[in-house]
Order: sequence, then structure tokens, then C-alpha cells
Amino acid sequence: MDNLPLLTIGVTLLAGVLAVIGVHSYSAGKAQQDALFQRMSQIGETPAAGRRRRFSGVDRRLRRTRLGKRIERKITATGLDLTPGEYAVYVLAGILGLYFVVGSVFAPFFGLLAALLGVWGGNFFLNHQLTKRTEAFIGQLPELTRVLANATQAGLALRTAIAMAAEELDNPAGEEFRRVADQLAIGRSLDDALNELADRLPSRELTVLVSTLVLSNRAGGTIVSSLRNLTDTLEERKETRREVKTLLSQVKVTAVAVPLLGFGFLLILNGMRDGALDDMTDATAGKIAVIVASGLYGLGFFLINRLTRVRV
Repeated sequence: MDNLPLLTIGVTLLAGVLAVIGVHSYSAGKAQQDALFQRMSQIGETPAAGRRRRFSGVDRRLRRTRLGKRIERKITATGLDLTPGEYAVYVLAGILGLYFVVGSVFAPFFGLLAALLGVWGGNFFLNHQLTKRTEAFIGQLPELTRVLANATQAGLALRTAIAMAAEELDNPAGEEFRRVADQLAIGRSLDDALNELADRLPSRELTVLVSTLVLSNRAGGTIVSSLRNLTDTLEERKETRREVKTLLSQVKVTAVAVPLLGFGFLLILNGMRDGALDDMTDATAGKIAVIVASGLYGLGFFLINRLTRVRV
């Protein structure tokens, strides 16, 4: 018991030393993590482009969240030269801009509705870019299958044919198959790399191509004749899709024009008597009417797009 004070001091000093080591280890790990996020945010930059990534601090914090990871996956699929942090800041700036501009032109209540529309618009933009990239990729599928068929007919392995297609084709097919070739180069299986491609750009045509390549790689067989037949089929589907898109273009323009006409009527109403929209939205009944009308316009836009979505 006489050594109890010395024992207490020793334990306290040991605890202090361990605490200092722990803080130092945490700081070093945090610095390494920040450096890793910084390098990840700069992936895809070239010295010739010279573009520096903006909002790196926001990007590092956002990537750690589930929402940030989802945004990152979607941006990667769209092929946009953006980081999740840049996208989030741009969307937030757009929402604030919509709130102040629409609120000043119409009424503050309409600014709030426009801000909510901006939240939906940010996700709609990514989905539109993904659809646009998928359509462009589908348009290149006949040429892609032709390149793969010629390469395999010349006696090249399927992995070599994929690398050759990545070099010869333009984007987005060249970029996507370059990514597949890079995954194969680091030892990933052909099935996993192609299935990830199909998940990244979902389409029936790409699913058929991936299934053909995977089955041919597993069981062997006449892959050249299969690719030749698939090329002819994809050419026919490409022409059919173009005709359907042309026939439905007027209907899709109507889906956008009708809500714009509604906003035009609001401008006319506000121009006839200054402050009419402010008086309308000050009353509870007016707010309910605006919400219901906006919901009906949105429902009409949604239904028209759903009814004109023809799968070929």
C-alpha cells in the first residue's frame, strides 16, 4: 500500500502516453484518408485539361455518406466530368436560384414550389443523362458486335477482342469497354465485368449482348455466327427505335408545353393586376388550389411520358 501513490502516477503516465499515441495515430489516419479522397476526386483529370476539382471539402464529406455513394455511382454511369461534391453544390445553387427568381417574378409561395421542383430536377437531370448515354450506347451496338465478330473470326480471344473494340469505337462504347478491359487486366472475371456493364447501362439490347458473350465464353460454340445474327437484329431494332422516337416526338413536346402554358397564364394574371398572385397565395384556399393545380400538371407530365414509353 506504500507504493500506491507511485503506482497511481505510473498508471496515469501510461494512460497519458497511450492517449497521445492514439491521438497521433488518429491524426495520421485522418490525413491519409483525406489524401485518398483527394486523389479519388481527381481521377480522370488530364494535365492537358488542367481542370481543378472544386469544392473538395464538400466532396470528401459527401462521399462518406450513403447518398454521396449513390450520387457517385450515378454520375459514373452518366459519364459526366463531375464529382459528387460539385454536383451537390450546383444543385443547391440551382435550387436557391429557382427560389429567388420564381419568388420574385410570381410570389414567394411559388418560389417554394420551384425549390421543391429543383430537388426533383437534380435527380431528373442525372436520369436524363443516363438515358441519353444509354441510347447513344445502344446506337453503337451494331458496330460493336461487328467489331467483336471480325476480331473473333480472325482468331483473337474474346478478351483481346474487347480491348480492340475499346480502342476502335467512339465514346460512350469505347469508354465503357475500356473500363471492362481494365477490369479484365487486373484479374476480374469476364462474367462479372460484363454484368457490371449491363447494370451500369440497363437496356434489353445490351443484356442480350452480354448474355451471348457470357454463354459463349462459358460453353464455347459458334460465337462468330451468333454475333453476326445479333448485328443484323440490332440494326433492325435501331431503325425501329428511330421511327418510334420520331412518331412520339410531338406527344413528348406536348407534355412539356402544357405546364409552360400554365405558367404563362399565371404571368398574364399577375400582369393584369399587380400583386394578384400574392393575394391568391396569402389565403389558405389559394395555396391549396396552387398545390392541386401543380400536382395535376405534374401528374399529366408523368402520365404522358409513361404512355409514350414504348419498349421495342
